[in-house]
Amino acid sequence: MRDYLVAGNWKMNGNAAANAELTRAILARWGGGPAPVRLLICPPYPYLRELGKVLAGSSVALGAQNVSQHASGAYTGEVSATMLKDVGCEFVIVGHSERRAMMGDTSHIVAEKFAAVLGAGMRPILCVGETLEEREGKRTEAVIDEQLAAVLKRTGVQAFATAVIAYEPVWAIGTGRTASPQQAQDVHEHIRSRLKALSAEIADSMQILYGGSVKGDNAAGLFAKPDIDGGLIGGASLKADDFLAIAAAAASLN
Repeated sequence: MRDYLVAGNWKMNGNAAANAELTRAILARWGGGPAPVRLLICPPYPYLRELGKVLAGSSVALGAQNVSQHASGAYTGEVSATMLKDVGCEFVIVGHSERRAMMGDTSHIVAEKFAAVLGAGMRPILCVGETLEEREGKRTEAVIDEQLAAVLKRTGVQAFATAVIAYEPVWAIGTGRTASPQQAQDVHEHIRSRLKALSAEIADSMQILYGGSVKGDNAAGLFAKPDIDGGLIGGASLKADDFLAIAAAAASLN
């Protein structure tokens, strides 16, 4: 049985004092946490090192929200995978829909970033998902297949042995709309089947998270589905009560 991962993507929110307070509140109330459930926080870049110190020795992991596909060089404003590893990151989100839509991250670039994270000894969280127009056009599976294919072509299926995939329907991010548990399960099952065609062992062990307006009151229904292994949480990860309610929902299913 796969463990649950509940990951908080804090996006561009907070400040030094508020983010430290939030991290300490999560630690104080979660403690070691139930073994089958792991928590992850992904703060903005400037706070990674300090919050990594707060998390040191705990069961809560540290991650980054993005990374450069380049190892070093004249890339003003970029941050490399080795830099993130150096400040204590274990995970890095790549291909978030906001990066794809607003920052020009193509599937090719996302694949390069995925490879860079692996090369630095960290675990990529690969985000895939469709827009409302694509879903209504019955193109959900085709879109996700294209996003997965770019990474598989670059790294091969073996790279997914340590990776995580997050299915985030773009139409359900920050909108208050949420895919029904069965809608989410259908896509998660499809993702796992695509990997299973290449390696049943990797597909069976790989965590696939759901990201799309997950809250404490809908988390259990989503996480109870057989192919949903936790959540990539946006707005609800910015308050300890809300984030821990989602984590508790995961813990209640074990």
